[in-house]
Amino acid sequence: MNAPVSGRQRNRNRGLLVLIVVIFLGSAVVAGALRFSGWRPEGTRNHGELLQPPGDLREVVPNLRSGDAYHWQPGERQWRIAVAPPAGCGEPCVTLSTQLDTVWQLFGREADRVHILWIGDLPEAAARNAALREVMADPALRAGLPRVDDPAGVPVYVIDPNGFVILRYAPGFDPGHLRTDMARLLKLK
Repeated sequence: MNAPVSGRQRNRNRGLLVLIVVIFLGSAVVAGALRFSGWRPEGTRNHGELLQPPGDLREVVPNLRSGDAYHWQPGERQWRIAVAPPAGCGEPCVTLSTQLDTVWQLFGREADRVHILWIGDLPEAAARNAALREVMADPALRAGLPRVDDPAGVPVYVIDPNGFVILRYAPGFDPGHLRTDMARLLKLK
């Protein structure tokens, strides 16, 4: 048979139980308050503009400069970085191509899962790599890229494996932000 518990011990046990409940419920209340206030940890935010709703290019089949069709093929889990500069884009496009080449190289072993779609004419001095796909300019393709004709410069887009345009980077964006966002997306299997 158990010995009777003293009043002091009983109060101590009750206090510990109340403390455990307060810690558990308090953390749940704080987490809920942060969630519904819109706060998100820095590591989970994307730097590019999340497009709501995303642009839908599933029905558009771009044509490569070589004449071949470029199919989205979602089963291959291929991500795309798309650029649709205006005709006659000179030095800004050369700089942008160099920045995209650097970003692509920094993907390392995941670089094979990323294509860079250059929609329109690629400048002669532009950086070229194995990921670059020169795509013929197509009004239907450009129409699927939100605010493509930005007077501030050339925006860059991220297209998911299914053909949805999910992120937009405003002209003059930091290429490191594109790399960070793409690195997170490439972890998705």
